[in-house]
Amino acid sequence: MRSVRIALAQLNTTVGDIDGNCARIRDAIAAAREAGAGIVAVPELAVTGYPPEDLVLRRSFCEASRTATAALAPATDGVIAVVGFVDTVGGDPYNAAAAFVDGHLADTYHKRLLPNYGVFDEERYFERGLTTPVYRAGDLSFGVSICEDIWDADGPVVDMARGGAELCVNINASPYHRGRGAERASMLATRAADNRIAIAYVNAVGGQDELVFDGGSIALDPHGEVIATGPQFRDDLLVVDLELGEDSRRPPRDPVPGVREVELGFSPDLAPPAAPSRPHSAPLPDEAEVWEALVLGTRDYLHKTGFSRAYIGLSGGIDSSVVAAVAVDALGPENVTGVSMPSRFSSGHSRDDARDLAANLGIEYLSIPIEPAHAAMLDMLAVAFDGSEPGLAEENLQSRQRGNILMSLANKFGALVLTTGNKSEMATGYATLYGDMAGGFAVLKDVPKTLTYAIARWRNEAAGRDLIPQSVLDKPPSAELRPDQLDADSLPPYEVLDPILEAYVEGDRSGPEIVAMGFDDATVRHVLAIVDRNEYKRRQSPPGVKITPRAFGRDRRLPIANRYRDW
Repeated sequence: MRSVRIALAQLNTTVGDIDGNCARIRDAIAAAREAGAGIVAVPELAVTGYPPEDLVLRRSFCEASRTATAALAPATDGVIAVVGFVDTVGGDPYNAAAAFVDGHLADTYHKRLLPNYGVFDEERYFERGLTTPVYRAGDLSFGVSICEDIWDADGPVVDMARGGAELCVNINASPYHRGRGAERASMLATRAADNRIAIAYVNAVGGQDELVFDGGSIALDPHGEVIATGPQFRDDLLVVDLELGEDSRRPPRDPVPGVREVELGFSPDLAPPAAPSRPHSAPLPDEAEVWEALVLGTRDYLHKTGFSRAYIGLSGGIDSSVVAAVAVDALGPENVTGVSMPSRFSSGHSRDDARDLAANLGIEYLSIPIEPAHAAMLDMLAVAFDGSEPGLAEENLQSRQRGNILMSLANKFGALVLTTGNKSEMATGYATLYGDMAGGFAVLKDVPKTLTYAIARWRNEAAGRDLIPQSVLDKPPSAELRPDQLDADSLPPYEVLDPILEAYVEGDRSGPEIVAMGFDDATVRHVLAIVDRNEYKRRQSPPGVKITPRAFGRDRRLPIANRYRDW
């Protein structure tokens, strides 16, 4: 039985940090060599970071990618290395994989299938590759593909298998959303078994703007059985021994269209190892997975944009409590400041809960009452508002004063404000422009209210104590902008609202379809109307971590001026 040791390097790269990314790649190749690997693979576009977006339109960026990639060759002595980078041919950019062999660049593969849905815009930037290589490395035959290439049941993996490849090395920058790991594993098992080909799948890790890459690299045998898995949400070098059978597979007598054979002139060690390496990292439970995605996305957003400190408005409610706890896990308590900004309508228990939360988390706590500013602003506006009844304008004035305080503090001390609104509020417009929406990063932007409660309970359980006070979890949610105000005064109960929003926002279901699911007609009409009406607010909100298949912003893009209704 032949076996090849392959190393899958989950790397956290930064878009545009070509020198820093290449240093990480060199370190990974060196570690793989030290571990006895014959093949090492790093993620899609690891040299440039993913997604580079309109940087690809700059000729200087593409040339920098090519130059830096070529300079990696000396680091690949004694191994085969597959490295993702931006290539150009005749001025046209390609999402590419460089195949280095024992110190030289032997070949370049160009991604054939370019995703152009959801968060992906690759057809905007890249040309399609036209051929699939099958590399001959002594007694080993393998192919290389990039991310989307492997999702198509009739795609390049079929071609390379027909061309004689016994192993597919697939490099990825596959973003996280809930359930994505299981979806990937199922797809890969099908692809391996259908084509009788082993698969070594390496995924990026880390946060990049709204996206989080969750790692979870995986290796499967030709029967589709998982033989090794990497951890989620952290850098790792997954070293695994792939058994390939007694004889290498040979190509068919007739050439396969689109397949080109490349003789590498180098053979990795195919002897069975004395101690096979088959590491397994168990997948995280759902709430833990979401929490880790929020922590990683928040940490990397701040650090990659040059910030180390965060300010958060603490209302004593569930959303600000969860954001503060995420920030502490991401940045450390010494880099988080919670600010309580009570008004005449703030309850005593909310003030106590905010203070207790800060103490539980070990963060700096400031209390800056807004009543003097609130009273002054009402007095300033008294003539202009004369003859009208108090309403939303007066309520939102408080939120905007709080936003002003937080932004002033952050501006003064070089920090970033983390906003606290969740997906349910962003969907329905239950948020104030230039108030609680003011800030640099929206941690819970893609987290529905019901899930916010669930991850809060999980975090308390994981801590073995109430980091988030139990009273925060028990009390009815309220913005506290007028006497005895509750969210339920303006919105359906979140247990009803969130499934309607999921059907409409993530499932693109029509109003009648949602009513047919068992929801009240009037409730559905109301919810859909306020979702549609508040697109203009969402367009002005800060970026936030994507954790669902259909996040606002990159995933869901609707016109603001839009009169279409599907009733």
